[in-house]
Amino acid sequence: MKKLFFYCLFLYSFIDAQKSIQPYGAVPSKRQLAWHDIEVYGLIHFTPTTFENKEWGYGDADPKIFNPSQFDAEQIIKAAKAGGLRGIILVAKHHDGFALWPTSTTSYNISKSPFRNGKGDMVKEIQLAAQKYGLKFGVYCSPWDRNNPDYGTSKYLAIYQVQLKELYSNYGNLFMSWHDGANGGDGYYGGTRETRRIDSSTYYDWINTFAITRKMQPMANIFSHLGDVRWVGNEEGYAAETSWATYTPGASKGKHEKIPGQPDYPEATTGTRNGMLWLPAECDVPLRKGWFFHTEEKPKSAETLFDLYLKSVGRGAALDLGLAPDTTGHLHEDDVAALQAFGNIVQKTFANNLAKRATIKASNTRDKRYGTSTLLDGDKQSFWATQDDVHSATLEINLPSAQTFDIVSLQEFIPLGQRIEGYTLEVFKNNRWEKIYEGTSIGAKKLIKLDQPLTAGKLRLSITKSPVCITLSEFGLYKKASI
Repeated sequence: MKKLFFYCLFLYSFIDAQKSIQPYGAVPSKRQLAWHDIEVYGLIHFTPTTFENKEWGYGDADPKIFNPSQFDAEQIIKAAKAGGLRGIILVAKHHDGFALWPTSTTSYNISKSPFRNGKGDMVKEIQLAAQKYGLKFGVYCSPWDRNNPDYGTSKYLAIYQVQLKELYSNYGNLFMSWHDGANGGDGYYGGTRETRRIDSSTYYDWINTFAITRKMQPMANIFSHLGDVRWVGNEEGYAAETSWATYTPGASKGKHEKIPGQPDYPEATTGTRNGMLWLPAECDVPLRKGWFFHTEEKPKSAETLFDLYLKSVGRGAALDLGLAPDTTGHLHEDDVAALQAFGNIVQKTFANNLAKRATIKASNTRDKRYGTSTLLDGDKQSFWATQDDVHSATLEINLPSAQTFDIVSLQEFIPLGQRIEGYTLEVFKNNRWEKIYEGTSIGAKKLIKLDQPLTAGKLRLSITKSPVCITLSEFGLYKKASI
């Protein structure tokens, strides 16, 4: 009888220890988790505006000027892949209203251009090239249309919704449906050449328009506003040092916006701690100065791009890099070279985790399933966790030998929410612990770039603040590679 009693007591304790960890706050959906895995993608701008050497087309360009006689979708996609991009969004229609597919909704489309003798479909060519080289594909269809005579009237919404339905129906599974905040102003509008203003929060009936996306492309993340991914609030490619994936639109105004409108820009770079939505940030920035190709501009250097990578992906966000083909239909050789060099730095830097053979001792561990070995297994689905009542803990990382590093990588197990609010990182040097970093947010990924390389054999990560038990998926040490 005693044996049975102690066995039951042990079993009860074991089951209690193994009870599931409860999510904290807003958590990502399945499509958002897939988006987090992509990390870096591109946004291609290529319309008659390219041939006008403008940034925004007015909507009055003759379709016949769109004649990229050497267009090569594979050249663009291969350059993107060499740069480490894992997805491509094509601007299928920009504000000028010119559609890069043979749409039934307007005659202002690619079939009226000399491209492929009027039989071309650039959306399909980019989609097939992305598919061939293993990149995810998405589309951007501008809600503002400076060409359409019905824009600003009650007739236009049905036109726009049909355009979305065509794109959702004919170009495979999309990872993103991209929508920005440029809405209304001066334009051609069928020859009226006037200014038309709309209320962007109501004119497009976003609730029902986005319902089309959800029904036809359930794994497509909607950017921006009240979709799945928010705009970070700048076009310079960076998020804030403290970056929360949760967000409450309108929080700083003391209200919650319930319809998509202009984002609450002052808070967009940081997010909202304990926000009502899981709405991570996208950091968009053009490879050159502008979104469209201009001969006088040059691409950003690989070093600049890597710095932006650290300040976007390395802050739990994504980097959306603007790619601009020239009038031949190619990415310029300077752009290709910049992408290649950037891709090489990222690949070589993170190819080898210098901590992979370390032993890690935790001040608290939930149970064997959530042990510290999970932090070095390269698997984001496994994680170390503390017991429910333990909201602060330390990890002592002992390396087999001293290593020289200048980047520390941390990842939370975000399916259970963004939990950690404060932590410090120390190295053991001259027989004492020396603090090298103090932070707040971690989230999907935190890349801490040190001012200069350090050589150490022992580190300590102290998680000082969490409202609930701690989960941490990955730990890494890296040395930035040279070009």
